[in-house]
Amino acid sequence: MSKESILREGLTALSININDQAISLLCQYFTELGKWSKKMNLVAKGDDQTLIETHFLDSLTMLPLLKEQTEKNQLLDIGSGAGFPGLALKCALPELAITLAEPRQKRVSFLKHVIRTLKLKQIEVRPERIEPDPATAERFPLITSRAFADITGFLTASEYLSPPGGLIICMKGPKYEEEIAAWRTSPLADKFQLNNIETHRLPFSGKERYLVIFEKR
Repeated sequence: MSKESILREGLTALSININDQAISLLCQYFTELGKWSKKMNLVAKGDDQTLIETHFLDSLTMLPLLKEQTEKNQLLDIGSGAGFPGLALKCALPELAITLAEPRQKRVSFLKHVIRTLKLKQIEVRPERIEPDPATAERFPLITSRAFADITGFLTASEYLSPPGGLIICMKGPKYEEEIAAWRTSPLADKFQLNNIETHRLPFSGKERYLVIFEKR
């Protein structure tokens, strides 16, 4: 199967609808990822179906949620790496302004190359670690990441970056319940409220993925 066919089949299984232009951009992104991965370790090796499912389709499970948040049009992706989920979401939702925070220079070069190649607008790469000063930190109404090992660590990093009412979207695997339990006993328990947990089953492997959604109090 071609990468386009794999992508379309996976999106159909997830009941996610995007237009042909978005499909084209995601396929171009996948091609550039393959080229650069021959020179540097961007993602773990795998066949096309595995890579598309693990990175692209997993990232796009967030798309229906973002489309509902029409009043929140700015997303921060902390530790974006090879661009997941932020860059993949930008391809599918061009009206969303996105900031990719990534401190590793080689990955920054890759992200900027893909943005230029795909001619994407309203997307910025910040080559730095996010260490916000509470007095000066920029606020983002939507924050996400696949880089953090645990929910409490992610919420700690997001505390001064999220305005009241801002959403923090944690992309998690099966251990999310343990992480929520740890959060409930942390000092952050009174600073965020748990709004929802969405469950998604990836279309080819059947793995379950969870979007754990917090709101800043």
